[in-house]
Amino acid sequence: MGSKLSGANSVLEAIRSRRHVHRIYILEGKSSKKYDEILRLAKQRGIFVQEVERSRLDQMYKEGNHQGVVALVDDYEYATVEEILEKAYMQKESPFILILDGIEDPQNLGAIIRTAECAGVHGIVLPRHSSSDVTETVSRTSAGAVEHMLIARVKNLVETIKLLKSKGMWVVGADMEANQDLFSANIPLPVVLVVGGEDRGIRRLVKENCDLLVKIPLCGKISSLNASIAAAVCIYEVLKRQSK
Repeated sequence: MGSKLSGANSVLEAIRSRRHVHRIYILEGKSSKKYDEILRLAKQRGIFVQEVERSRLDQMYKEGNHQGVVALVDDYEYATVEEILEKAYMQKESPFILILDGIEDPQNLGAIIRTAECAGVHGIVLPRHSSSDVTETVSRTSAGAVEHMLIARVKNLVETIKLLKSKGMWVVGADMEANQDLFSANIPLPVVLVVGGEDRGIRRLVKENCDLLVKIPLCGKISSLNASIAAAVCIYEVLKRQSK
């Protein structure tokens, strides 16, 4: 198989990461700091680069604006939960893992991955069903952050939660009906943060296996936040607790 990536950020981060890039097509005459960096790094790694007309890029990438660059790459390689834990231990850091229970919108998933990578989350766990895969849209929305994030897909989130608990981790779920406020709750570390899907939130069995449920206080008339915004608020609150 294989995938296509478009956009300067996605292609640049793919080159910098472990993903294998087969070849890159770039708009002839295109020049900027990012595009010059793509050409420099591609040359270093021996990646074939071809300058082509816009019509060729339009034909290759019909999903949207390719921004003048398209790369042919291997499919995204998912990690395991064990590899995520190993990453934290190798960095001598307290593990910080994000479980996303049913994020089906690829743009929301990409935005969450970008926030998680910026905040130093060691890895993300997705269910194999009722979740967006790591697609080109996810990569592009994440501004290429997906290339630096370990993401595992698991068959059973509850079993994964039990495994992480056995490793000494505390599982905290973000739930709008929780009794405790995110900002005042005592959040134990190391932590697994669980964020639910856009409409249904965290599923019942997953919720029942959380050690703690917290809610983001809402002071306006709208009853909920966008999933990616809610995830960002929770991620950075955990990061604040870790820094203390």
